[in-house]
Amino acid sequence: MDTRDAIQEARNRGIDLVEIAPNAKPPVCKIIDYGKFLYEQKKRAHEAKKKQVTVQVKEIKFRPGTDDHDYDYRKENARKWLNDGDKVRAAIAFRGREMTHRELGAKILKKLTEDLMDVADVEVFPKMEGYQMFTIFVPKKTKVAEKKPAPTVEDKKAEKVEKAAKKPTAKPAAVEKDDDEIF
Repeated sequence: MDTRDAIQEARNRGIDLVEIAPNAKPPVCKIIDYGKFLYEQKKRAHEAKKKQVTVQVKEIKFRPGTDDHDYDYRKENARKWLNDGDKVRAAIAFRGREMTHRELGAKILKKLTEDLMDVADVEVFPKMEGYQMFTIFVPKKTKVAEKKPAPTVEDKKAEKVEKAAKKPTAKPAAVEKDDDEIF
């Protein structure tokens, strides 16, 4: 249809002539209500954003002298985050003379890599950056597909109700202690 004819037809109907694809050969136009078109476009963009999955980078920090229990606790947090679909940055901070023993930090990161091998792949292999040695883990591909979209307000309310239902209502009676007892 000729441009002039399209403009005339749009005026006769009392609606707008909207250019849909300006880069196409020839450009594509529609005779539609422009306000309704913008509203539907905005609504589609909002729906797409709602379904979008965001990946965060969580960080766990170690020191060269990090003990086994602290290591295990941080490792389990990293495992939980990886299962949720987030990336994990494991960093080891060196201070002063600790810089001469970088192999201790490398040893911790190597152990962490081996422990998380079942749920994660290494995105950035251990490297030094200033006074820190770090590595970045990403969830394995099979785990990423299972990531849930961001929780809605209704989900959060339901979770609070469940937590409140799980709390015990009756408190245990206080046990009387002697002054000599420590615990």
